[in-house]
Amino acid sequence: MLLATLSLSLMQSMIKQLESLHTFEIFFFRGFITALICLFFLRRRSVSIWGKPDRRKWLLFRAVTGIFSTCIFYFTLKWMPFGAAVSLKYLSPIFAAIFAVFLLKEPLRWQQLVFFGIALAGVALLKGYDSRIETMALVLSLIAAVVGGLAFLFIRKIGSEEHPLVIVIYYMGLTTISMGILMIPFWRLPSQEELFLLMLIGVTGFLGQYLMTQAMQAEAVSRIAPLKYLELIYALLIGLLWFGETYLFWSFIGISLIMSGMILNVFFTKKRT
Repeated sequence: MLLATLSLSLMQSMIKQLESLHTFEIFFFRGFITALICLFFLRRRSVSIWGKPDRRKWLLFRAVTGIFSTCIFYFTLKWMPFGAAVSLKYLSPIFAAIFAVFLLKEPLRWQQLVFFGIALAGVALLKGYDSRIETMALVLSLIAAVVGGLAFLFIRKIGSEEHPLVIVIYYMGLTTISMGILMIPFWRLPSQEELFLLMLIGVTGFLGQYLMTQAMQAEAVSRIAPLKYLELIYALLIGLLWFGETYLFWSFIGISLIMSGMILNVFFTKKRT
């Protein structure tokens, strides 16, 4: 899990580094390279890339919502401080829990509402005290979190019977097709340095997802899930050391509240289960 979160943080930092390339082009390369790696492993294990017939609808829904949410997140990486953008991404579980009440008939406890309130208070502090976060960027981040919550819900609908790499290849394969079309008006031939970073984005993206899946399969989720938030710690350190970003005291408190609210929700739901 330590390696998974580090891989994802490095991937996101390289996306932010490629400010001169359009987001559609970056997302295309990330999807194409990751899809090729997934295809290689699925072929070696003789697993069908199409998935089970009764799961294909949910696989497509998960891919579409994942693409929409991630694409917006990639845009916000370029528009706001690195640590703030990553922290806002972690609001997705709030909306996943709300959607689950209506679509999966799962109860939402009052303790969870308190934890979500803590996280949203962190968002308010971030916006109120960090002038680098524009209102439009914050709104887009919240939209990405809402759609990301739907993506979580569709993964639940897919269930554990489907191979994890099938979920990933649907997501990355559709990413390659959609971003390949959308990037045409914005296409620019990458330099050698940019092409190297794009290759690394694809590899680290795959490693992050694959290693996290391995971690979830090898250990109890209640022990592993909170470690996912190490990605935010990495993001703060990368923002400080790589991009030279600084955070006001209240901005840092806001990020801490977001992380605390989400971690408390993980512990509470797993303990209840």
